[in-house]
Amino acid sequence: MTLSSLFKPLAVAALMTAMGAQAQTTLRIGYAVATNSHYGVGSTVFCEEIEKGTQGRYKCQHFPSSALGGEREMIESVQLGTLDLVNTSTGPLGNFVPEVKIVDIPFLFRDYDHARKVMDGPIGQDLLKNMQAKGLIGLAWAENGFRHMTNSKRPIRSAEDAKGLKMRTMENKVHMDGYKTFGILPTPMPFPELFTALQQGTVDGQENPIPVILASKFSQVQKHLSLTGHVYSPAVIILSPAVWNKLSAADKNVFLEAGKKGAAAQRKRVNDDENNGIAQLEKDGMQVIRQVNGESFRRAVTPAYQEYAKEFTAAKIAAIQAVR
Repeated sequence: MTLSSLFKPLAVAALMTAMGAQAQTTLRIGYAVATNSHYGVGSTVFCEEIEKGTQGRYKCQHFPSSALGGEREMIESVQLGTLDLVNTSTGPLGNFVPEVKIVDIPFLFRDYDHARKVMDGPIGQDLLKNMQAKGLIGLAWAENGFRHMTNSKRPIRSAEDAKGLKMRTMENKVHMDGYKTFGILPTPMPFPELFTALQQGTVDGQENPIPVILASKFSQVQKHLSLTGHVYSPAVIILSPAVWNKLSAADKNVFLEAGKKGAAAQRKRVNDDENNGIAQLEKDGMQVIRQVNGESFRRAVTPAYQEYAKEFTAAKIAAIQAVR
């Protein structure tokens, strides 16, 4: 055996290793709350599925807890191609894809079953497709959850009790218009600034789903939690077109299927947090109002619905309400 024939297999192996290393792409995924949250769970399952489905050619690096900025900044980065993926609520998405704002209307959805059927059905799937024209690839509807109000001043049992409270809201006109009808003073603010603002009394309260209230430890800075369920908050896993356009047809399918599995895991975690989290928040010292006069809030928001009908059409609102 010659020296050159001895080194030939080693050279081939080294070349193959180099090619394999070259072929692996690490995608960066960002989300607003901690890794052990519903967003972390959904993102982890999604990333595991793409790694498995592409035999390790694609994997993820996670950036939780708003490490790359607020949701609005992350969506913008995905649009620009400087971030690969974001798992975000729809709150700020309407600033990029106006049609999506319809799902942020207060008291539009009856319950989780209704909301999930809408998002997984033709209406939700059309909204995902609309994102492409705005330079965003919506892979799947995940979930943030029904939003509830917390504050440091008083219990909220009816819309009357909410009057005059300075509440942090998302940078979302649909939410803000609705909350004004409750007599709330909406104060838009990026999520990463919220905990400090609550701690310092810059705002009296905020509204978010139970999983976010838990993951963000708002019980440390808020005394009262009212289960108002005033808005359903979907989440969505969004991919940058810069990545999507490089994928083969087979890999695109892997990403779409991974999106569905990640979304299902995220929804399951929302269910678990809804079932167990309220008791935990009470244990952490929050006073929870379970019986809220929902009718008082629905009556109060009626004037805003007239404006929503002008913006989205009454027919589109009715089509969502009609889903069974």
